[in-house]
Amino acid sequence: MNIQLIRNATIVVEYAGKKFLIDPYLGGKGAYAPLPNSPRQDQNNPLVALPVSVEEIVQDVDAVIVTHLHPDHWDEAAVERLPKGIKLFTQNEEDAKEVRNNDFQNVEVLREDTVFKGIQLSKTKGEHGRGEILKLSGLVCGIVFKHSSEKTLYIAGDTVWYEGVQEAIDTHNPDIIVVNGGDNQFYEGGSLVMGKEDIYELHKAAPNAQIVSVHMEAVNHWTLSREELKNFAEEKGIASNILVPDDGEDYTF
Repeated sequence: MNIQLIRNATIVVEYAGKKFLIDPYLGGKGAYAPLPNSPRQDQNNPLVALPVSVEEIVQDVDAVIVTHLHPDHWDEAAVERLPKGIKLFTQNEEDAKEVRNNDFQNVEVLREDTVFKGIQLSKTKGEHGRGEILKLSGLVCGIVFKHSSEKTLYIAGDTVWYEGVQEAIDTHNPDIIVVNGGDNQFYEGGSLVMGKEDIYELHKAAPNAQIVSVHMEAVNHWTLSREELKNFAEEKGIASNILVPDDGEDYTF
């Protein structure tokens, strides 16, 4: 498999000969207002440009997976630029309905036993924060990819470390785990996605897995930098297990 970070949570996964685009956030640098009640109110989102063209990102994509419809995972540019007939998976019927309202015709809700072109896609649970903020942040999901010719890949999505992530690890025993690791926060409510201590707990739960941290330094409410996470991994002696890609960087497993 090959995993390329595009920007934020947007990744391109080539798996068992198929190309998947996950959480497309395709707007140009500064296209949208900053998220309110959070740092960097003087900077529009996305904070950084795409590392490759939209044409290159969407070329030959077999399926798009949208873990949830927050605008840094599914934006106006994605709605405009993706072909309306493309295969598109959502986490639930509510999200599917909204995507269909944008004229996408080939939308399917992910299940725990979805199969696409011979690849097993299993929806996993996630919690987009802790406590009261969950009422505002809404439902999210992750995905596990399995195929006889590939290692098992777990894309955790917008979640903090909690028992649902442990459950996914226990159930699927992933070899590769992609986490959204920017510790993004508003001024109140705490972490919305994994911070460095969450990633450390994840590593302890799956000590043999390669962990790839994305969703970093691209939207104004990030609080954990790539540099800080790399230093933390060094201090904990787990740097060989924690990959922190730059935008555009890719890994083959």
